[in-house]
Amino acid sequence: MLFDLRSPGRRRAIKFIYGTLALLMAVGLVGFGIGGNVSGGIFDASGGCGGEKPSSAFEEDVQRAEKRVKAQPRNAAAWAALARVRYQDAAAGSDQQTGEFSAEGRKKLAGVEQAWNRYLVLQPEKRDPNLASLVVQAFVQLNKAGDAVKAQQIVTDAKPSADSFFQLAVYAYSAGQTRTGDLASQRALDLTPKDLRPSLQERIDEAKQSAAGATGGGSNGGAATPPGGSNGGTATPPGG
Repeated sequence: MLFDLRSPGRRRAIKFIYGTLALLMAVGLVGFGIGGNVSGGIFDASGGCGGEKPSSAFEEDVQRAEKRVKAQPRNAAAWAALARVRYQDAAAGSDQQTGEFSAEGRKKLAGVEQAWNRYLVLQPEKRDPNLASLVVQAFVQLNKAGDAVKAQQIVTDAKPSADSFFQLAVYAYSAGQTRTGDLASQRALDLTPKDLRPSLQERIDEAKQSAAGATGGGSNGGAATPPGGSNGGTATPPGG
């Protein structure tokens, strides 16, 4: 996995990805002339990277949400609410400059994943893209690039745009899913004004090269396992 930071090459690659996505969420791809219409990404302030409540207040919200799912275990909305508030609790106190969660916050993200997975079972269709965008961030923090791809596909399917497809491409390359990354990259380029495509292409190339270097020179190449392989899903990104 690219997100395993034990080797220097992987640390450099993930540093690039964090930097690229930080820029995306900070300026909404304004540098490319693209208006972002997706809530989410690694540094979604509205989703809770810190939030406005202290951690203790979020913990009270978590307790209330946990009581609700115990009383209504088949209620998909209740599990969605639990996943959201657990994310907010985990994000409280995270670094506002880098988006990095604290060690304690990362431990709490296991609860986000558990609630999200239960929500997916109970809500097989029309899943909440705003919640999915938070879960993407959780999976990045948990070093689960393949799961980040699947959650980002929900976001992209609901809100297809140049920036959402670019994010999908970055996560896919990180997970070694080269074909999915290439398809998403092409959709991002298609949705970008022609005169601005070279700038976007440069970022796509950087993301792909960083991922390839971090995974041993890109040995998977075009034969990388798509979401339809071990991670589930389909090879074609939503909206393609």
